[in-house]
Amino acid sequence: MRHILAPGDETLHGHFSPDLPPVLTIDAGDTVTYRTLDCWWSAGPYEGGRNRDRARVPQYQPDHGHALIGPVAVRGARAGQTLEVRIDAVVPATWGTTVAGGWPSGLNERYGVEDEGVVHVWELDPVAMVGRNQHGHTVALRPFMGVLGMPPAEPGLHSTVPPRPWGGNLDCKELTAGSTLLLPIPVDGALFSVGDGHAAQGDGEVGGTAIECPMEEVRLTVDVRDDFPVTGPVARTADAWLTLGVGATLDDATFMALDSMLTLMQRQHGLSRPDAVALASVAVDVRVTQIVNQTVGAHAVLRDGALR
Repeated sequence: MRHILAPGDETLHGHFSPDLPPVLTIDAGDTVTYRTLDCWWSAGPYEGGRNRDRARVPQYQPDHGHALIGPVAVRGARAGQTLEVRIDAVVPATWGTTVAGGWPSGLNERYGVEDEGVVHVWELDPVAMVGRNQHGHTVALRPFMGVLGMPPAEPGLHSTVPPRPWGGNLDCKELTAGSTLLLPIPVDGALFSVGDGHAAQGDGEVGGTAIECPMEEVRLTVDVRDDFPVTGPVARTADAWLTLGVGATLDDATFMALDSMLTLMQRQHGLSRPDAVALASVAVDVRVTQIVNQTVGAHAVLRDGALR
């Protein structure tokens, strides 16, 4: 079964919460096609001035985080199972924005750009997969969704900014079309939401924003698995396994990612834990996912063929 969700009064929300009623209930194996806003709830392309003064859609409220679409409930999904999200398509709109500097933060203080900020306005070509800013710089587009996830089980409203073991603002640039994300389900029904489209981003998202853009089409096929338990985000790309970690420090995030990777290697290759550690030291790469979302992220990568 295929479903369609677009931004509107019923579908837009700016928090994660297990108390939000689902806007759609699907069966495992169904496909949902989303149209999403950019992270700032923009009503249209950036037209100059201060970024925080940009025109926003009527549904925006000052306490909102990212503009999310959902939540979508999966019939029969139970806490403790694994949600499998196959990313079939991610097609950006024709415009996007990058903001850097100009606000107080620990990173901007280190960069020396607390007082001076810039806004790069991008024209995006989703056919040629190229973006060009107002200064004539061009970059290759590699679109993905920054936020893919489910709420904590605790009642109340939860910020969309920090990533969590159940997903959310992961900002992992590897989650492009053709990849599959596996997440531990925290609440019955799953209550999955998506948003925060990125047309392009480097590992780390070091300035705090990517090319933030609406998405014309985000097509996801959602399933539930009992045969692949996970304790945090795990992804399968075209040529690798990724395990993602989040934490207060990069050390914490790295060891969470590596703990998941060691478990994956034990499962996939029939290894003891010490053997998995030894082989990971030879075959696994550790990368910084993002350093800007209060809770930072790292991911471990095991390329196909690296261990045979």
